[in-house]
Amino acid sequence: MAIQNALTVDVEDYFQVSAFAKSIKQNYWDNHPSRVEKNTRRLMDMFDEAQVKATFFVLGWVADRNRRLIEDIAQRGHEVASHGYSHQLIYNQTPEVFREETIRSKRLLEDIVQMPVRGYRAASYSITKKSLWALDILAEAGFEYDSSIFPVRHDRYGIADAIEVPHLLKTPQGHSLVEFPLSTAKLLNYKLPIAGGGYFRLYPYALSRAGLAQVNRRAQPFIFYLHPWEIDPEQPRIEAGLFSRFRHYNNLSRCEERLQQLLNDFEFTTAAKVLAGLDLLDAA
Repeated sequence: MAIQNALTVDVEDYFQVSAFAKSIKQNYWDNHPSRVEKNTRRLMDMFDEAQVKATFFVLGWVADRNRRLIEDIAQRGHEVASHGYSHQLIYNQTPEVFREETIRSKRLLEDIVQMPVRGYRAASYSITKKSLWALDILAEAGFEYDSSIFPVRHDRYGIADAIEVPHLLKTPQGHSLVEFPLSTAKLLNYKLPIAGGGYFRLYPYALSRAGLAQVNRRAQPFIFYLHPWEIDPEQPRIEAGLFSRFRHYNNLSRCEERLQQLLNDFEFTTAAKVLAGLDLLDAA
């Protein structure tokens, strides 16, 4: 029997990504034409065609303006989880601000879908060694699992020596929280980030497939992520630094086709169901 992997979507719009934070301030987000609803619905249609369910980590800012979209995600059988409220890097926030935004977003999503929101994912995987305090706030807020730790070295995120498989962790203050870390593969002596997003667009598809298959050969599920804007090559272009533009726009025109192939090549379900199958969460 094939291993069930976690398919996840970080529901945010193209102008909200961290790569453009210096170019577009949060108080100007409403000035940009939103494309998140159209792109998210396109993803849901793809998932329906492939007969798979996914976890949608929804940004609270988006939920406030697209309540019907969030209702539809849940009504179509997908899991609704939290992506915070304002897509700010956690290590740039105070614990007080993070707590307020986290609770605000969780309550908002639960009010919309009328069911518990069990999972959380930080903006740009910004739970690092200097923001581990956020795990206590997540546990205190009632989250059952987190998927914010990327066990790699990166300029914006990552805990290189973090545990690489789903596990129960103890927070700094002693709370219990399930962690579903972002997936990596071994390439010689290098730990290769293979979980999706910009890596999925940058690598040849054969490399992504081989790396993800390697995780399954270790008898472990992988977790895959992407954003609605990654299947939208017609999105407005934003002036930013060369590296930021490369990260964001590289191979947008190829992402949807690759995603279709991925859905054919692997078995997928929600993050909560994968964790329940590992006896790390109660079945939903």
